[in-house]
Amino acid sequence: MSYTKTGLVAGLVVLVGVFAYTADAAHRWSGYHWGRTANPFTLELGDNVSAAWDGYLATAASDWSVSNVLDTVVRAGKTKPRVCKATNGRVEVCNERYGATGWLGIAQIWVGGTHITKGTVKVNDTYFASAPYNTAAWKTSVMCQEIGHTLGLDHQDEDFGNVNLGSCMDYTNDPDGTVSGQADNRHPNGHDYEELAAIYAHLDAVNTVLGTGTSTPSGTNKPQGVGRDTDLDHPSAWGEAVRQDAQGKNALYVRDLGNDEKVFTFVIWAE
Repeated sequence: MSYTKTGLVAGLVVLVGVFAYTADAAHRWSGYHWGRTANPFTLELGDNVSAAWDGYLATAASDWSVSNVLDTVVRAGKTKPRVCKATNGRVEVCNERYGATGWLGIAQIWVGGTHITKGTVKVNDTYFASAPYNTAAWKTSVMCQEIGHTLGLDHQDEDFGNVNLGSCMDYTNDPDGTVSGQADNRHPNGHDYEELAAIYAHLDAVNTVLGTGTSTPSGTNKPQGVGRDTDLDHPSAWGEAVRQDAQGKNALYVRDLGNDEKVFTFVIWAE
């Protein structure tokens, strides 16, 4: 989904106010991107999910690798699902019964300057264990969308009730379109791949990606400071709400860590 960039600008230390969602032709996420010195680059997705989720993670990794600027590959996880601690240079993907938190899925992304340095994706089995979310369509769509955020993409649309756009980056109440006879929102569409190509059209002088065969990113590997003594599963730790979806619910939060470092949280709320 896309959004107005007025209230979310790279380098802004404190974001004031809650900005309502409006549609836009582009849905890149305010210019945030992984630092890398060549394209296509490889981004590791840490597998900290149960067997019940392995197929959905594999599908999302395959879908996003259709892009001509990046490949997402599934590697062994480096954290425990309950904690889901971020690892420099990659994205850790976790599922767990995180409790009645209100959220169905979240993507949390750490940035230094304009570069993404690490991320996590969490899907909440407290809600996926029962209707309407205990379906392959919902699990495929949510996994795809949350990983999409960690690549630098925002939503194409944030209204659950309007017509499907045929992208997992579009909010929907009918992920595969079978109830309404609309487009399938379980996978990326052409516009998502176009946006990734635009985001990564340039190269960087630093590498914040943990590539296959390397032990550490060669560039920025901060920030380290959030998550040790903070429960990032809870909205109270997410910082300031900076955008609302079409229902008026907070869809994006930012926590300022100082020194031009931040952690962002994208949220899909359960009904």
